[in-house]
Amino acid sequence: MTRFRLAILDDYQQVSGDYAPWDSLPDDGVKVSVFTAPFVSDEQAVAALAPFDIIVAMRERTRFPQRVLESLPNLKLLVTTGMANAAIDLEAASERGIVVSGTGGSPAAAPELTWALLLAFARNLVAEENSLRAGDWQSGVGFELEGKTLGIVGLGKIGTRIAGYAKAFGMDVLAWSQNLTPEAAAAAGARKVSKEELFRESDVVTLHLRLSDRTEGIVGSQELRLLGPEGLLVNTSRGPLVDEAALVRALEEGWIRGAALDVFDQEPLPAGHPLLHSPRTVLSPHIGYVTHESYRQFYGGAFEDVKAWLDGNPVRVLNG
Repeated sequence: MTRFRLAILDDYQQVSGDYAPWDSLPDDGVKVSVFTAPFVSDEQAVAALAPFDIIVAMRERTRFPQRVLESLPNLKLLVTTGMANAAIDLEAASERGIVVSGTGGSPAAAPELTWALLLAFARNLVAEENSLRAGDWQSGVGFELEGKTLGIVGLGKIGTRIAGYAKAFGMDVLAWSQNLTPEAAAAAGARKVSKEELFRESDVVTLHLRLSDRTEGIVGSQELRLLGPEGLLVNTSRGPLVDEAALVRALEEGWIRGAALDVFDQEPLPAGHPLLHSPRTVLSPHIGYVTHESYRQFYGGAFEDVKAWLDGNPVRVLNG
């Protein structure tokens, strides 16, 4: 007998069943449905999800602002992969009695992807591969990281790992965030500077901040102009940290050397988006956390959250 309906959202690769035993939940009276395509609007999400008691969301792929939560009358448990999700209105969930639980995550996945994008840009890997497959040979000249300056915006767990990678490659490391102290920067192998100084002095700037009202648009025209025509911007955190219109203009008009991006304002990135045609870019489809190791923690943790809630003892509650 079905007691609850559970929706697993945005399983783009159709792999959620490979990382957690969702097929065992019918024994607990739970009917599981898997959504493999993104919702194109809040209205479409509401129409599809209104019958469900439990929702498992993958990162910020689907938004749950107040107006969406208020339109989901049956929702009792909302699980997000990771322990933070800027797309969920936790206060609105609490007001409606909806438990929001999180999961663990891989500490290595996002930093490794960041460095992969940086190296791919530096050595023109995408262009060189395309040239090779087209029957040509060497088509450009790359640049080395040794001796260059890396600026890290946000020196938390991921930023600290990036500082370690940079040191291993012989780079000088600068860092800035609103609450960073010189002592914390030094402990990570970096030197604390002002935001303006960081963008002016860095050859590469990489972003590692959580998205919030305070950090949205933290990189705009001024910062991009300071980065200059030899500077590279790397963003594997969240698209809205950067003023996207300013970034497109910076790329088209040559304010900066280029951009290596894994995240965007709108995801999936729609066909015809200006960034798809912007010069001097390396783009990936938000795969910073898409690894076997990460998915084991995400889907495995989400399954644990659901089982704990069914047993009356929710775990990893984010709005408790």
